[in-house]
Amino acid sequence: MKNVFVAESATFYTILGVTLFLVVFGVVMVLSSSSVEQYAATHDFFGAASRQGLYAVLGVPLMLIASRVPSRVWRKWAMRIFGAALALQLLVYTPLGIEVQGNRNWIGIGSFTAQPSEAVKLGLALGVGAIMYVKRDRLDNWKELFVPIGIAILLPLGLVLLGGDQGTAMIMLILVLGALYIGGARAKHLLAVVGAIAVALPFVTMSSSSRSYRISAWLSGCTDSNQYQDLCWQPVHGMWALASGGVFGVGLGNSKAKWSWLPEADNDYIFAIIGEELGLIGAVVVLALFVVLAISMIKVIRQSRDPFVKTVTGGILAWIIGQALVNIAVVLGLLPVLGVPLPLISAGGSALIMTLVAIGVVLSFARDLPGKRNDDAGLDPATTLRAGTTSSPRGTRTNGAQR
Repeated sequence: MKNVFVAESATFYTILGVTLFLVVFGVVMVLSSSSVEQYAATHDFFGAASRQGLYAVLGVPLMLIASRVPSRVWRKWAMRIFGAALALQLLVYTPLGIEVQGNRNWIGIGSFTAQPSEAVKLGLALGVGAIMYVKRDRLDNWKELFVPIGIAILLPLGLVLLGGDQGTAMIMLILVLGALYIGGARAKHLLAVVGAIAVALPFVTMSSSSRSYRISAWLSGCTDSNQYQDLCWQPVHGMWALASGGVFGVGLGNSKAKWSWLPEADNDYIFAIIGEELGLIGAVVVLALFVVLAISMIKVIRQSRDPFVKTVTGGILAWIIGQALVNIAVVLGLLPVLGVPLPLISAGGSALIMTLVAIGVVLSFARDLPGKRNDDAGLDPATTLRAGTTSSPRGTRTNGAQR
């Protein structure tokens, strides 16, 4: 019971506080951005926000439970969790699989739907961490490292790309590269991997006509009037929403773009609604919170001595922060439309719950950071013992008044 109530590290509370704030903020923004279209579809302003609130109520306790699991347990079960996530992803290609906006990346059982690839991200971070832990003394041998890593990444990547979800596949690659870099993989090996990805990326992109059309529209800057009503509608109206917000915004709930002008206003393009309603200040605050989250996770990496902890935290950091930057870059027009949600804020149960569980894993690592207890702070237990005892002619006794 002592460990349940013991004071946590400052990093633990920083990650927890920022995460909870972003979740609550996300529910508020989902309510604001979805209320009009929800009422038009179901005559219920609160439909999407109620579901997002329910997902948060489920996800936050799971995060807190995950934060109490020791790192050795995560290491022991890492490959099993990875295997279970792959099994879930395979269900996409059974009769349970459903297609959403051209991507077959969902499963449905009655009214319940889920996106298994979100669980695969967490499984991949844990799996790569387990492999790097086993191979920690052989990182110079690329065959020892990249053969198992290659198999681990190609299986989920192939399953996701087969369903047509290139955005999720890109986040998985960012996750693996971040984990490998933090885990200690050699720079020359990582550069070779990046080079291979750069060569394969054009072929993967051009294999889908919809992806190639979106990229062509992005490269042309949406200057073709024929594309305005089709491929450029979403990015153009997203940019208009950001621009109309100015510095201080038009006020929470006062967005004009959400009145059926901006598709996916509560999901992929929720950052545009944030910029419109809360202005540049609100958008910068969201960016700052993700920066604080990133810095806190970097502290976990720097202060930990466990290669597994470092690698898994690096993968989760690359996943969440990388996905946030990709989403924001798409809204700003710096990247073509990829269909990647903003972590912790965009509507979506699978993404929110699995992101919270992943943060719970990092919190479990942060619980054991130096500074919480004497032995964590790097103090030698013998030194601590000597500091609390003194020698006397009658033997060793504790400091303090003697009665």
